[in-house]
Amino acid sequence: MNRLLRVFSNGKAFIPFITAGDPNPEITERLVYELAEEGADLIELGIPFSDPVAEGPVIQAADNRALQTGITTDRIFELVAGIRKSCDVPLAFMTYINPVFSYGTERFIKNSKEAGIDALIIPDLPFEEREEVKPYCNKYEIAFISMIAPTSGERIKNIAAQAEGFIYCVSSLGVTGIREKIGLDAADMIKSVKAVKDIPCAVGFGISTPEQAKAMAEISDGVIVGSAIVKIIEKYGKDCVKPVAEYVRTMIDAIK
Repeated sequence: MNRLLRVFSNGKAFIPFITAGDPNPEITERLVYELAEEGADLIELGIPFSDPVAEGPVIQAADNRALQTGITTDRIFELVAGIRKSCDVPLAFMTYINPVFSYGTERFIKNSKEAGIDALIIPDLPFEEREEVKPYCNKYEIAFISMIAPTSGERIKNIAAQAEGFIYCVSSLGVTGIREKIGLDAADMIKSVKAVKDIPCAVGFGISTPEQAKAMAEISDGVIVGSAIVKIIEKYGKDCVKPVAEYVRTMIDAIK
């Protein structure tokens, strides 16, 4: 867990998301190195899935592009293990429960640990059903990251009390994607969490501009950016590494 403890130790954390295998596995590897170099505090790697219910069109399209390259869960484990030979940046898998179940829950989490993954985020696994994976996460020392949303209401206290690593605060309702305005629900959610437990809270869903990142960093411990980065990857394809790095630099400058 020591890598995860570093995530929030340099002030506000910047947490980028990319889909593993988009546009191809080699570029994913280069992107991880570049994001780490630019100062990303934790990198979320999405495992492509044919039915990603929480994702908007941008990340759905990335999943499809990745699946078309023939990427598999095993290939993603190999990719992470390769990255770990020279890069120590904290890494989290963002995946759906279906790929975990179909792979075999314990096998998935054991292989994640062996590859060098620090945390697991499963958006479609309700808090009440976390025991499906939590015992294996405990066994293999992978942090199971809890998510809260504006609809979580009274459940926030329960979720916060049992959370570890950090809490992923979904800033707005609906699927992932770039938004013009981000609601201030996040500030209230974070207050509810902090009243229960002193645990870092990172805000994601819809953050795409330096101004939005700065505003969210002011009320939270970190900012998660996904669709805006994936859009750059979609636009530039195999030539995306430099434009992604330039964009990430502006976002990190805004929050640090």
